[in-house]
Amino acid sequence: MNVVDSSAWLEYFAGTAAARPFAPAIEDSRRLVVPVITITEVFKRILQQRDETSALRAVAVMQQGEVVPVDAALALMAARVGHQHKLPLADSLIYATALRRDATLWTQDEHFKGLPGVRYFPKEKP
Repeated sequence: MNVVDSSAWLEYFAGTAAARPFAPAIEDSRRLVVPVITITEVFKRILQQRDETSALRAVAVMQQGEVVPVDAALALMAARVGHQHKLPLADSLIYATALRRDATLWTQDEHFKGLPGVRYFPKEKP
């Protein structure tokens, strides 16, 4: 199973070269787990940068995977891993979702660098 971080989704939707490592995980929708918080983050950013139609199209692609909502157990798990690894709230929820589903987390977000179960690809410098 695979979880893709919001930063990687945004690269993918922008069609950048930085999206290459993430494309296989995104395009294998049968093995794709989508934390609901990534939908929020991606929708908001595309809405800011483009328009609502583009943002809704992106969300439709994301929903081809299994969308995982936040329940009380996941919220508590996210708080624990966030505290343990000093992760921001959204990153805590994303990482907890990956851990709960025994999934690999694909990201370019440095907060996740070195954590178990993470495939980290540093952001390319402009």
